[in-house]
Amino acid sequence: MDNFTPIASTLGGVLIGLSATLMLLLHGRIAGISGIIGGGMEPRPGDVAWRALFLGGLVVGGTVTGVLWPSMLAVTVERSMAAVVLAGLLVGFGTRLGNGCTSGHGVCGISRGSPRSLASVLTFIAAGVVATTALRLLGVPA
Repeated sequence: MDNFTPIASTLGGVLIGLSATLMLLLHGRIAGISGIIGGGMEPRPGDVAWRALFLGGLVVGGTVTGVLWPSMLAVTVERSMAAVVLAGLLVGFGTRLGNGCTSGHGVCGISRGSPRSLASVLTFIAAGVVATTALRLLGVPA
């Protein structure tokens, strides 16, 4: 296990939980990224600024991290661009089909005791296990 980072992982989890809690308490909104982006695709008056600021914060946070600690974002992609694009489209389709993503259902929904979110997360996990198993059986490297 080369990437064991208990302190950074715990700190990240605490910050994600705190952010999701503040979003719900202060704005009455779920911090689900696909829902925030999806709502921005069909903007309603008074509903654009907070979405833009939230998404901008994600971009700024990633940019600052990349500048200050580039090794934290060093990732090697061992797939073709076509495979990456296809995977992204499938994830987008899945989040629309499931009415949310792992941040909305997994972080925010389960913590609120939502049965729909629990079912969604169990489906995400099961689909991941099935897909990984199928790819490994087909000889596709991890």
